Amino acid sequence: MKTQTCFIDENAIHSTIQSTTNPESSVVDEILAKALELNGIDFHESALLLNVTQNSDLEKIFDTANKIKDEIYGNRLVLFAPLYISNFCSNNCLYCGFRNDNKEIHRRILKIDEIKEETLHILEQGHKRVLLLMGEDHKFNTLDYFIDAIYAIYSVKDSKGSSIRRINVEIAPLSDEEFKVLSEVPIGTYTVFQETYHYETYKKMHPKGKKSDYFWRLYTMDRALSNGMHDVGIGALFGLYDYRYEVLSLIQHSKYLDSVYGIGPHTISIPRVKPAKNAPASYNLQYAVDDLSFKKLVAVLRISVPYTGIILSTREPASLRNELFNLGVSQISAGSKTTVGGYKQAFNGTENTEEIGQFTLNDCRSSGEVIQDIIKMGFVPSFCTACYRVGRVGEDFMDLAKPGLIKLHCHPNGLTTLKEYLVDYADEETRKVGEKLIEIELEKIPNLKVRQKTIQYLQRIEKGERDLYF
Repeated sequence: MKTQTCFIDENAIHSTIQSTTNPESSVVDEILAKALELNGIDFHESALLLNVTQNSDLEKIFDTANKIKDEIYGNRLVLFAPLYISNFCSNNCLYCGFRNDNKEIHRRILKIDEIKEETLHILEQGHKRVLLLMGEDHKFNTLDYFIDAIYAIYSVKDSKGSSIRRINVEIAPLSDEEFKVLSEVPIGTYTVFQETYHYETYKKMHPKGKKSDYFWRLYTMDRALSNGMHDVGIGALFGLYDYRYEVLSLIQHSKYLDSVYGIGPHTISIPRVKPAKNAPASYNLQYAVDDLSFKKLVAVLRISVPYTGIILSTREPASLRNELFNLGVSQISAGSKTTVGGYKQAFNGTENTEEIGQFTLNDCRSSGEVIQDIIKMGFVPSFCTACYRVGRVGEDFMDLAKPGLIKLHCHPNGLTTLKEYLVDYADEETRKVGEKLIEIELEKIPNLKVRQKTIQYLQRIEKGERDLYF
């Protein structure tokens, strides 16, 4: 049993789920009308939406989520690539291929030169953002090594002269002193998933290693924000416990951070458990989340925490990802590899499909294929990193995101970074459809001066300039 109280109130969550079943359509309509004011909804209202089962009401939820995402961020989708630099791990998470007790995995930690090679292959896909990850092993995967990796990644230039402009990180929870060190390093968002907020399930799924300490992990973001970090990302691994419980916990966590620090989560990630070799909890899930419930939970998160970025990985198949783009998702990975050294192997044609990754990928399209497909769907693939680089972070970012003003920066920056991609990396068909999309999107920029400056930037990019942003 728990020996510490916290902002996650399990009894309140369970009782709220039980008391909000079968909401009337009129109640759903009232909640959704309130949600369109972009101020979020309360905990009880979120639970009501999570318990909706009628198709007509679900469609209204989906439509509202799409409208809110468009009001806050527009029709852009920010792209990134995950980069795994070590699969050594001292934890024994029962759902993860990197778990310590998996004796069949080939353990590897990349040298700095190998990290640079991986970065080069990511850059050649057109990416400007990286999510840097490594297993939790304090002997092999030190913070000093991780920081060296960050600077190594920034140092790489590809054949077009491009470099990574933003590195977000997902590593083990740090101490106060470690966060003070990391806060001096040029990174974007610091991310840690709680995995499951349900205490007993958490203890069951994490039987060994430092990660078995539920509260150490839960209060990671408090230590981060108290010691110089600006932007933090949270997430849950759906399928370990009742998805409604996890969503309401994510909402509680978001509201807690916002009330205490004035900074809600910069991002919320929404992975579902996928099969991983020798990870017993990744198969035959008691709490498996079906596709319809998954779409609902994404939409409810967008409605409840309207300002946050919602991240979708390549765990999900392309067809479902395409549907989720219309339900509130704002950031996506593309061309991902979850094995250490996977990008170089893919480039050299030496990729071993039997090699154990952290989890199974289901969208195996190349970055180029993903980008072309989302352009044809009418979305703007964005490689923008401007906010991080001009200091629109923390409270400053929240002040713009919450009322929907961030779109005034995101939209033109998305167009200029798309233009860079089209000129430097796109094939002929992608460039054709991309240029047409830019023409359409320019007319949507409400401020005439901004529109004219965007046009000027696009012309300068065509002539060879790069990295122009608002």
